[in-house]
Amino acid sequence: MTKKLLILIPALLLLSAGAIHAQTLKGVVNDESGQPVVGAYVLPVGNVNNGTVTDIDGKFSLGVKADLLKVTCIGYKDAEVAVDGRDFVEIILKEDAEMLEETVVIGYGTVRKSDLTGAVSSVSSTVLSDRSSSNVGQLLQGRMAGVYIVDSGNPQSNVSIKIRGLGTVNNSDPLLVIDGVPMVNMGLNALNTNDIETIDVLKDASATAIYGARGANGVVIVTTKKGASEDGVLTLTTNQGVAMATSIPKLLDAAGFAALNNDMMVASGNNPNPAWAEPASLGKGTDWIAEMISPAYLQKYGLSYSGGNEKNRYYISGSYTDHDGIVKSVGFKKATFQANLDNQVKPWIKFSTNLTGSFDNKTNGDYSMSDLLKSIPALPIFKEDGVTYNGPTGNALWWGDKKNQVGTAIINKNRTQGYNFLLSETMEISLPIPGLKFKSTESMGATFVISESFRPEYPWAPNPQAKTERWAQSSRYMSYLADNYFTYDATFGKHTINAMAGSSLQWGDSWFMNGQKKGFLSDSASQFNNGTEIESLNGTRSEWAIASFMGRANWSYDNRYMLTATVRYDGSSKFGPGYRWGLFPSFAGAWRISEEEWFPKNNTLTYLKLRAGYGVTGNQEIGDYSFASVYNTGQYSFNGNVVNSLVAYKLSNPDIHWEEMEQYNIGFDAAFFKSRLRLNVDAYLKNTNGMLVKMTVPISTGYDDQDVPYTNEGKIRNMGVEVVLSSDNIVREDLYWGTDFNITFNKNKILSLDTAEALYYNDSGFGQYFCTNMVGQPIGAFIGWETRGLFQTQDDVDNWASQPGAEPGDIRFADTDNGVGNGSINDDDRVIIGYSQPKFIASLNNTLRYKSFDLSVFFQSVYGNKIFNVTKVDMTSMSTVCNQYAMVEDRWKGEGTSNSMPRAIYGDPNNNTRPSTRYIEDGSYLRLKNLTLGWSLPQKAVRALGINAFRVYLEGTNLFTLTSYTGFDPEVGVSSIDWGTYPVTRTLSLGIDLKF
Repeated sequence: MTKKLLILIPALLLLSAGAIHAQTLKGVVNDESGQPVVGAYVLPVGNVNNGTVTDIDGKFSLGVKADLLKVTCIGYKDAEVAVDGRDFVEIILKEDAEMLEETVVIGYGTVRKSDLTGAVSSVSSTVLSDRSSSNVGQLLQGRMAGVYIVDSGNPQSNVSIKIRGLGTVNNSDPLLVIDGVPMVNMGLNALNTNDIETIDVLKDASATAIYGARGANGVVIVTTKKGASEDGVLTLTTNQGVAMATSIPKLLDAAGFAALNNDMMVASGNNPNPAWAEPASLGKGTDWIAEMISPAYLQKYGLSYSGGNEKNRYYISGSYTDHDGIVKSVGFKKATFQANLDNQVKPWIKFSTNLTGSFDNKTNGDYSMSDLLKSIPALPIFKEDGVTYNGPTGNALWWGDKKNQVGTAIINKNRTQGYNFLLSETMEISLPIPGLKFKSTESMGATFVISESFRPEYPWAPNPQAKTERWAQSSRYMSYLADNYFTYDATFGKHTINAMAGSSLQWGDSWFMNGQKKGFLSDSASQFNNGTEIESLNGTRSEWAIASFMGRANWSYDNRYMLTATVRYDGSSKFGPGYRWGLFPSFAGAWRISEEEWFPKNNTLTYLKLRAGYGVTGNQEIGDYSFASVYNTGQYSFNGNVVNSLVAYKLSNPDIHWEEMEQYNIGFDAAFFKSRLRLNVDAYLKNTNGMLVKMTVPISTGYDDQDVPYTNEGKIRNMGVEVVLSSDNIVREDLYWGTDFNITFNKNKILSLDTAEALYYNDSGFGQYFCTNMVGQPIGAFIGWETRGLFQTQDDVDNWASQPGAEPGDIRFADTDNGVGNGSINDDDRVIIGYSQPKFIASLNNTLRYKSFDLSVFFQSVYGNKIFNVTKVDMTSMSTVCNQYAMVEDRWKGEGTSNSMPRAIYGDPNNNTRPSTRYIEDGSYLRLKNLTLGWSLPQKAVRALGINAFRVYLEGTNLFTLTSYTGFDPEVGVSSIDWGTYPVTRTLSLGIDLKF
């Protein structure tokens, strides 16, 4: 019933006074349960221009005589009813469940998927509420074609979402819209999964153009649940589980590290540690990973109450989540609140109020996953007293310089508290013109973030904390929205028109202040008032605004031909005065071929629709004042006096404007075997024009050549194909088996930059960059040297290209020089050694239901991307004093002993650790992302107990992963760079859903 009411067209009281006096036929339209159907079209057959719609009570009046009535309403099957001379007609409409499921939100409105002309993917509340994750983004992963989602594994973090490839080297995140309000600082992680009715993702420009300057990277639209005209329903949910690391890299133990350190010191001419003359005597030593990573408990509780009547409906909910991290000291707590109210004050006016609130508390100590891996196993965690944390002392060539990661994770305290609020009020007025409505939405969003860090005094080597320190920051983000627009819906014979036009104004500001003090007399009284030394005091504020005028028209004829035209005119304060306004149009059309009379009527191909669209959207996410100059304040001495100064630091570029993205989309939707098999295919071409790239500024100008202004000189192209295949394999009374599969192919290419030279970035830690943005290559390609095995003898070294520092056992690098070797290994020998972006992403879900049991098995896959394993640079370098992966035990120790793992030598004179194919690994994986087994109490027992529903389920996520990657997990981020990331976790949980 909830879904039905969400998509019904609200009632329009359209009759003029003269028509009322001429009424000749009255009636009422109800559904099968006897509830009134609001907004149903009642059309006299043969005189459709004199139709009407039902009011809030399902009643209608016609001012003309009719022998036959045709009644239509979204979510119901069409009906034809003979009048037979009656003055009052009661009509029953049957619900069309399939049509209800196919309704999607497209921004400032909804549309049946069968009438859709653009590319939109949807996920329903069933997928979200039947899972245990507290993070909405995690539940979306792999569910939609063309949507690439990467999870960091940390319960505190939002997922990364990219739609149809990377369209820019800048911010490529999609726009998030919650209940019609574009978000500024609130993320998906602030929401309760059980509060969400649908999530619709607009992918192509014909769909996203309604959001104009913010639609370039796609739009994620979240619609929360509404109440229904029924008795109140109380829903209780709970979930308890445990999380653990999916895999742990194998490291050297104390004996293995001591042997390695001895080899390193001897090879470099340094003295080995005399205490390690017999490495085997050290045994296993300290397992630092086991001390820091352990299974973690998670729990989630939810309570909601919904219901209402014909005039007032409500949905109110609250939830609490407590999710410990598998890394020591990491914790995440979240509480959410949702209140949605709908009030049909009069038949012609309706008010809707949505309130979303959340509070989260994120805690953790100071730790680095990279330094944890590198911690020396020969060093105990505690000193001999068993209380004081240990640290490396003595000769750094033996003990290294890494802090005790367990100690800093425990005693250093970091906490971030976030408060998110979103309040929106919508007024909908049915005007005295048939089909015309006015809608007005006002909203206010607020995010408050309070962060603090505490570091007590401690004496551990190698870097003791001399004085207690406290740092704190308070941030405030406010946004306001005023949307006012008209909508028009009408049917003229075989023509149907849906149109909207109006304006949108959104503005906001951000503010923060932070400070740091040290020198507290007592750690137990370490408030700011008690600090004796001010380390820093900073603060800033910024403002922004965007004004918009938009319009959209949908036209269809005879359920066969559909056209959509959209335009939005945006003005943004983020750009200079001469370039603040931009026009963003789009056009799309669809042809439902299967509705043609000549289309073969058979049970093989039962539905076919072609779609095509084109549009232009923009990206304004470049910061609030990127067009302006930047000045630094300072002081200098003049004639013995201190003089304040204002120094130009960064050039201005008032001519920067939107990154514009034009996109072409063509696709088709088909159904086979009476819709038992459904296929959707989309192909797209997405060109980013005027991409903002850093301007080339000669250092001779006196300006910094690193922090430079942007210029609209870049171009990027994305091409791809999306395929979605769904099937109902078995459909019986007690047994159902359905399959959903999607796969996305995307190819990314940089067409131009501000300079013909490649741009290099991301230092691997040894002073050399390994990422490049280069014309003709995808964004974020990996660059470095190709390896050619190891030098085995001095003759090998002498007969190879000149490679300074090389000796037997070192890596032999290829002499390429753009295809022509010159006898010397240098920077010109670097080549593209891998691509970060996958060739395709795919998922497969099987759903089975047998009587009271349900089973879902969901696989997710990424294929064709390479990972640059920066962690492996450190962990196999054998050139610095830190622990290493166990694989270095197979290192070169003499001619013929290895041709892949080089010798151990402190200082690395051959620069074996330079970026090379040695650190490029295949990032492909196939993962059992989710497996859920549920059991629902049979209806007979439900009725006997006086409840509405009861379900219990067991769930596992990330149960196993097939991959050749050697790190913690191949899901390291969109950039495909492993910096020592938080491990992706495997969870096992038990959940219960109960409705009264």
